[in-house]
Amino acid sequence: MSADLARMEGPYAVLKHRDFALYLGGRLVAAFGQQMLVVAVGWELYERTHSALALGFVGLAEMIPMFAFTLPAGHLADNYPRKTIIMVMQTVMIVACLGLTAISILHLEVILSYISLFLFGTARTFLWPASSSFMPQLVPREHFSKAVTWNTGTFQLSSVLGPAAGGALISLTHRASVVYFIAAVCGTICVILLWMVHTRHEVAVREKMSPKSLISGFRFVFDNKIILGTITLDMFAVLLGGATTLLPVYAKDILQVGPGGLGFLQAGLPVGSVTMAAVLAHRRPLEKAGRAMLWAVVAFGLATVGFGISHSFWLSFAMLVICGAVDNISMVVRHTLVQLLTPDTMRGRVSAVNSLFIGTSNELGGFESGLVAHF
Repeated sequence: MSADLARMEGPYAVLKHRDFALYLGGRLVAAFGQQMLVVAVGWELYERTHSALALGFVGLAEMIPMFAFTLPAGHLADNYPRKTIIMVMQTVMIVACLGLTAISILHLEVILSYISLFLFGTARTFLWPASSSFMPQLVPREHFSKAVTWNTGTFQLSSVLGPAAGGALISLTHRASVVYFIAAVCGTICVILLWMVHTRHEVAVREKMSPKSLISGFRFVFDNKIILGTITLDMFAVLLGGATTLLPVYAKDILQVGPGGLGFLQAGLPVGSVTMAAVLAHRRPLEKAGRAMLWAVVAFGLATVGFGISHSFWLSFAMLVICGAVDNISMVVRHTLVQLLTPDTMRGRVSAVNSLFIGTSNELGGFESGLVAHF
């Protein structure tokens, strides 16, 4: 089937693929729970420590596993069944959520929360390359761009609903443990849906783990100037735009809107992203993707500055919506290019490099913001 015919079928044709629909549903539910967890962790740690630096350490606890395990995670995704890796790592994340539940209920030492977050981050590090490289197998190539749009849109939709629900639950119960437990339940539902997926990743020849194998993803990225430029541009934008890590500080001390307001602020980015995903899903693929991504990064930076100087709740929310909308453009462009320009035997390792660039800049940007705010 040609790409032109795929476009004629409309934006919903990709959902007719059963395995992709199950994958998308599992991702929606799991991400919903994880976004609830983000609100709960931030609010509880700030309530217990009253320290912006403590929030920065959340990013650091999740960043360390990325540096330590990204290369082995990529190798694993190319040499072992990707569906199995996704399910196992999702189960580890469930265990981490249950650990946070127990720590919150028993009011144990804060350091134990960081250990649970480290475990969560480790599982996520192994899950990301397996999940990213598994998705192209679920849909035909001509539908992949729309699949990416639906995938990012679904994730951002959960990011709209999750923070609002998490903030509301904390407001009603004054207990973060409830949110942590619901996140564990959401992860369990995701595992069940993934178990129902029939598509499997068959490894023809299993490659032995070696230094050469581990760095082959980096070599491929640096040899492909289009992928390298796309990833690098997005990385610097995210690294210098990590002020949203301080949303609990803004919600409590600057905007004074409480946990409910924090939930809405957390939802600002995904509201913009979902809106943009809907626009992209109903229009032709971007013809000048590079230029569109460049302007999106510029708009992201300006909106982040606007958020940083705002003392109005609605202006802050609007700036976050703009950030989310333009960030969705860069995500769709980057993910589509990375997956379509990479052979399947290398997708896990290249996806790992992509997640290392973007993920560590996310967490490092959060740590940088917390550190600057502390001093």
